[in-house]
Amino acid sequence: MAQIVGSICTSHVPAIGNAIARGLQNDPYWKPFFDGFAPVRQWLDRVRPDVVVAFYNDHGLNFFLDKMPTFAVGAAPAYSNDDEGWGIPVSIPVDGAQALSWHVIEALVSSDFDITMCQEMLLDHAVMVPFQLCWPSAQTWPVRIVPIAINTVQHPLPNPQRCLALGRAVNRALRSWAGGERIVVMGTGGLSHQLEGRRAGHINKDYDRFCLDNLKDHPEALTSHSTLDIVELAGSQGVEVLNWIAARGALGDTALSEVTRTYHIPISNTAAAVQVLETREPAYSR
Repeated sequence: MAQIVGSICTSHVPAIGNAIARGLQNDPYWKPFFDGFAPVRQWLDRVRPDVVVAFYNDHGLNFFLDKMPTFAVGAAPAYSNDDEGWGIPVSIPVDGAQALSWHVIEALVSSDFDITMCQEMLLDHAVMVPFQLCWPSAQTWPVRIVPIAINTVQHPLPNPQRCLALGRAVNRALRSWAGGERIVVMGTGGLSHQLEGRRAGHINKDYDRFCLDNLKDHPEALTSHSTLDIVELAGSQGVEVLNWIAARGALGDTALSEVTRTYHIPISNTAAAVQVLETREPAYSR
């Protein structure tokens, strides 16, 4: 049976990718953020995942406002990266966990989730920036991926309860998978930020800490707000926390421990955070 080793939830700001490309990790503006990933990488070295199940939101690379699925799951043998216009260098492709993707897709449809199945899919900064933060020296990525895109762009958006339920349905699918892979769940985006309009630059520290404090043991607390409430509280892009909620659901009901957490303001007008949760399951062995 596959083993879910834990989760990484992190911001995916495109400016981070530009900072990496320019070698600014030790710049005073960036250093507090990048330093927060040292314990993340130490944890990854210890648990050695084989597969990442990534909940993220596409930024127009696959889907635009004319065609926007609420939930989409990749089922490709490999996923390329492309530049969305941010000027970030294109990253190396990520191999897909194709058989596991189809297993997840079939399980989600059986659980009454009407999803879009993508046998071709590009990955944007929402996946590639977290990968670069987690494995900065990789010549080839040490993991395969099951990408799951959630609409956080075009209203109406899915509500937090539905995203938590999506994650829990993914958990059931992973628990029923016969393979022996170690799986890390990833949720990317947020936390609070707004990039446009009169509230451009909006950051809500209290809401962000509410999310970080409750995600591990009380994920239902994050569903106490409607999607529009979250937009009001966290900003129009802060609603990307839906990806974190789905990722937490994919850990299931097992006991969790917090490995590390950082919160840094601001990174390109964004409240940047990372939180790693570990499942308390049998010891890892190869």
